[in-house]
Amino acid sequence: MKITIGLVALCVLMSCPVVAQQSGFQDALVDRMAGEWVMQGTISDVESTHDIVAEWVLEHQYLRFHEISRETSDDGIPLYEAIVFIGWNQPSSRYACLWLDSTSGGGLSAQAIGHAKRGGDEMAFLFTVGDGSFFHTTFSYNRDNDTWQWLMDWESGGERKPFARVTLTRRD
Repeated sequence: MKITIGLVALCVLMSCPVVAQQSGFQDALVDRMAGEWVMQGTISDVESTHDIVAEWVLEHQYLRFHEISRETSDDGIPLYEAIVFIGWNQPSSRYACLWLDSTSGGGLSAQAIGHAKRGGDEMAFLFTVGDGSFFHTTFSYNRDNDTWQWLMDWESGGERKPFARVTLTRRD
C-alpha cells in the first residue's frame, strides 16, 4: 500500500512540470507577432514611425507589446506610447486585447478591452467607446513577406472613418 501511494505521488509530482510548460496560451497567429518591429504608416493623417517589442509574458499567457513613437515632443518625450496585452478568453472563444496608452490616461475601463473572433490570419478587435461609438483595430498577417497590416477605424452612428493605416516589418 505504501509503495502504491508513493508511486502515485511520484507520478503526480513528475507530471506537474510538464503541465506547467504546456499550460500557456498557444496560438500560431499571435505567436507570429512576437519579436521586434518597426511600424510605419499614417495615423490620424500624419506619417509616423513607431518601434514595437512584442514578447510572451506571465508564463506564455499573454503577448505583450510595447509601442513607442519615434516622434517626440519638444521635451524629448515620445508623442505616443502603449502597452498592449493579447490573450485568449476560453469561455467566449475570442481573443481579448487590453490596450493602455498615453493618449487618455483614463485608467482601466471597459473601453480599453477589445474582443475578436479567430479568423484565418486576422484578428479584428472591436473596442466599445463610452459614448456609444466603436473603435475597430484589425491585425492582418501577411505570410508572404512576414509583415502585419494594422487598420484602425472609428465608428460612430454606423459610419466608419479611417484612423490609421500602418505596416509592421521586422527590425533588422
